[in-house]
Amino acid sequence: MSGVWVFKNGVFRLVENPQAEASDGRQGKGSSSKRKVLVHLPTGEVVSSYAFLEQILTGLGWERYYDGDPDLYQFHKHSSIDLISLPKDFSKFNSINMYDIVIKNPNVFHVRDK
Repeated sequence: MSGVWVFKNGVFRLVENPQAEASDGRQGKGSSSKRKVLVHLPTGEVVSSYAFLEQILTGLGWERYYDGDPDLYQFHKHSSIDLISLPKDFSKFNSINMYDIVIKNPNVFHVRDK
């Protein structure tokens, strides 16, 4: 994972290009060309929907976790204390969410530039 973790407005987030953010106060325009994708290593496929991601996670022992929050899509694994929380809208699925999945599922996923 490259970049700098920034704490702002009570939220930690990964800034992949801190110079661009410092220059214009938000994530730089060049960051759109550095979009990340989550790759399922065994198949080499890019995760392009929550349906595909849920299928993979279910096979790894993860279960949907329903806590009543309408804005989150969550998964829990009985054999651990880990919880994966994702934005309900897949278009808001970002590199921080991807790296969270990679860390909790080593050797199964990889994040790369689009």
